[in-house]
Amino acid sequence: MKVRRLISSATLCLLPTLLHAEVAYVSNEKDDTLSVIDLKTFEVTHTLSVGERPRGIILSKDQSKLYICASDSDTVQVMDLATHTIVKELPSGEDPEQFALHPNDRHLYIANEDDALATVVDTETNEVLAQIDVGVEPEGMAVSYNGKIAVNTSETTNMVHWIDTTTMQLYDNTLVDQRPRHVEFSKDDSTLWASSEIGGTVSVIDVESRTILHKINFQIKGVHPDKVQPVGVKLSDDGKYAFVALGPANHVAVVDTKTYEVLDYILVGRRVWHMAFNSDQSLLLTTNGISGDVTVIDVAKMKAIKSIKVGRYPWGIVVKS
Repeated sequence: MKVRRLISSATLCLLPTLLHAEVAYVSNEKDDTLSVIDLKTFEVTHTLSVGERPRGIILSKDQSKLYICASDSDTVQVMDLATHTIVKELPSGEDPEQFALHPNDRHLYIANEDDALATVVDTETNEVLAQIDVGVEPEGMAVSYNGKIAVNTSETTNMVHWIDTTTMQLYDNTLVDQRPRHVEFSKDDSTLWASSEIGGTVSVIDVESRTILHKINFQIKGVHPDKVQPVGVKLSDDGKYAFVALGPANHVAVVDTKTYEVLDYILVGRRVWHMAFNSDQSLLLTTNGISGDVTVIDVAKMKAIKSIKVGRYPWGIVVKS
């Protein structure tokens, strides 16, 4: 009996670790599914059916819910991560593609590509709080860490649009290079990084003045410049690095955030879209649309270490710790 008790106690001690293993959720836009990846084994453990053409996905602040842009279903779905069931749908406007959650964990800022609008929804009451006119084909969306500013990009107007989250009014625009896709605030909210897919650049913008401080260009040996199409951007918490997904160039660029020098290019899968860190930022995961896989990058070594097959055309990714 004593031996049995010892084994039982040891097993119980392991349960919290097993139950709280980090997992990645990946949206597969051609399969209308999410792939769930165990980050201990790097294996897909579940494939979950969702709305049509899922693209952007984000977690609630407590990581109990997953918000899913079901673009062709014209809705934002809310998944309970304890049960992996869709518990409700939010009034998102037409063709939601990307979105950002305010630090208050309630106000969701949604880019509606077909309507030239940014829609603000209260995730608790399901109420549409505002619909803000922005440029043509809005795409990227971000909210500052202090919660004061929301930012949207418009692919056809080639602008970054600045929104006051208190008044929910547009207050400025910044012209960037052709087809801006993704925006990311630095941790101190001093700068905004905006990728321009067709322009082939990333603009680093001063948040206070809304002016461009620097434009970063990319050159990869053996890759035609037309294939260098920046999309996703992730900034490391230590403030040292920016990682930029370069689309059909099939590489992720590593940028020094102080000097804006491109330090390295990491080869990943085909048509890299977006990225997510694990909790301690030792790993960076990329979604590769055409090759239908996720690349795992060892951040310390700046090297791809694993490729994980998922569904067709993976696009968005988040990691739940």
